[in-house]
Amino acid sequence: MAQAAQQEEVLGKAYDLRLIRRLWKFIIPYKRLFFLTMLLLPLQQAFGVAQPYLMKIGIDTYIAGKDLWGLQNVMLLFLLALIGETVAAFAHHYLSMLVAQRCLADMRAAVFAHVQKLPMSYFDRNPVGRLVTRMTTDVDVLQEMFSSGVLTLVSDLIMVIWIVSIMFYLHVGLALVSLALIPPMMFAINFFRVKARQNYRQIRERIARVNAYLGEAISGMMVIQLFSREKKTFSEFEELNADHRDAYHLSNSYEAALYSMVEAAGSVSLGLLLWYGGGEVLHGIIGIGTVVAFKEYVHRFFIPMRDFSQKYAVMQSAMASAERIFQLLDTEVDIQNPPNAVVPKPFRGEVVFDNVWFSYKPGDPVLKGVSFRIAPGEKVAVVGATGSGKTTTIKLLNRSYDIQQGSIKVGGVDVREWDLHALRRHIGVVLQDVFLFSGDVRGNLILGDPTVSQERVEQAAINANADPFIRQLPEGYLAPVRERGSNFSVGQRQLLSLARVLVFSPEILVMDEATSSVDTETEALIQDALDKVMRDRTCLLIAHRLSTIRNADRIIVLHRGEVREIGSHAELMEQRGIYHRLYQLQYEREELKLTGHGDAKVTA
Repeated sequence: MAQAAQQEEVLGKAYDLRLIRRLWKFIIPYKRLFFLTMLLLPLQQAFGVAQPYLMKIGIDTYIAGKDLWGLQNVMLLFLLALIGETVAAFAHHYLSMLVAQRCLADMRAAVFAHVQKLPMSYFDRNPVGRLVTRMTTDVDVLQEMFSSGVLTLVSDLIMVIWIVSIMFYLHVGLALVSLALIPPMMFAINFFRVKARQNYRQIRERIARVNAYLGEAISGMMVIQLFSREKKTFSEFEELNADHRDAYHLSNSYEAALYSMVEAAGSVSLGLLLWYGGGEVLHGIIGIGTVVAFKEYVHRFFIPMRDFSQKYAVMQSAMASAERIFQLLDTEVDIQNPPNAVVPKPFRGEVVFDNVWFSYKPGDPVLKGVSFRIAPGEKVAVVGATGSGKTTTIKLLNRSYDIQQGSIKVGGVDVREWDLHALRRHIGVVLQDVFLFSGDVRGNLILGDPTVSQERVEQAAINANADPFIRQLPEGYLAPVRERGSNFSVGQRQLLSLARVLVFSPEILVMDEATSSVDTETEALIQDALDKVMRDRTCLLIAHRLSTIRNADRIIVLHRGEVREIGSHAELMEQRGIYHRLYQLQYEREELKLTGHGDAKVTA
């Protein structure tokens, strides 16, 4: 499993106002609810800062003056302030989480919608685990940002300003003594902020590596077990897991150090307050109620300071995740509809490759000046050695990739001028490696299209020779399909894949030989189905078996990315060129078996 596939690119600084502005775009649809949530904060703060002041008045004015009635009124106001603070805090948290869940749901939808538009070349470069991390773990980190109250950082700052102002209003000396440790503490906080920034980016990078490795390892578990690679695979995973663990340990160290430092500063400040304030009380300069109020204000002052370590950790992690999410959203969609997309009517199933050049990597062309024409209704087989570019022609025909030079025309129109969705609806592709989704059989045949009738589904299954085995399932067309269709045989998956294509009745049928990995009985079923469905369609067949070649009107021979020969089987055999040699190496033994001479010697 390639180390390069696990590496995450180093990103810019974790906290960036640009990211906040982009996150704001997801909040805009719920801005009224968001602003209502924000308006609750000053109300909550006002109720909170009023409580210590009411305590001061109660002690210094009414207890000292032995005014029970006045004391009862102050305590009633204190109780109302406490209730008001509680209600405002509950409403703020509930509404902020409501906004958060809606925004993050929209973000997940936006990311997945964008991923669906990305070209296949992007998925060639990026492992599935990394993309899953973007849409799950990284978005969950943003959820944690909302739930931990990071949005209250500004309100916490306002709260601190209020508290400091009231403290200086009540007594300048007590305020200066109580806040004496703030300057060195702010210096230390900034020190930890700088140290922690890179760490949180590193955590996001390493969890993405772990997810990418897990996705690849679990998908390839059969290969791992067959080749007894369990120990080696586990060792590689342990290394990645340890790197992620160590990054988190370092994060915890920074957070614990910052938290304990703030706790210590709060305790020392309280001690200084009692020392200085107690002396002022003994000298009769201030009342004991002022000291009590200051104690409460010092406590409330250090609450946001204590929370800052946690909130800052979450904020840094969230910004690193947001940066990765937006990097994915910013990935350019190279293949998309042209400004004036065309859908030719009436549609003719003609396919023309004209001097097509294509390479997956710059400077390493897979197709070199490929040209051929498939007439409407014609069946053309493409043969060639492994790596000659056969399957690439399929990927280019439906614009999974775009060519670098030349043109590909379908129905007389360049595929780059077609409406992309219409182009792919007109071209049905049956791949050798069939992918079935979790769900049921019918869902895999209609692919979520509610307009497809059951009659149409069953007719497609009948044409594909899939109906008999589907009806033998306990639940028929509603029978469950496990992940990747693991509860079906290779042949059954091929029949379902063919039926899925036929449900949408494409005019052009493209097949990467569907019978190359199945038993003889299933091959006969598939071949019979193909004979029926290919009658009125233009067909491009990537051929691995002799039966497919025999049914083709013409054969195109690709060799090292170039068209070297075109003609019927008989014509190409007469030429005694590449196809003749290929036939001797790959197909002659198969033909001998079909004619009952399986033990005959094959000419080299």
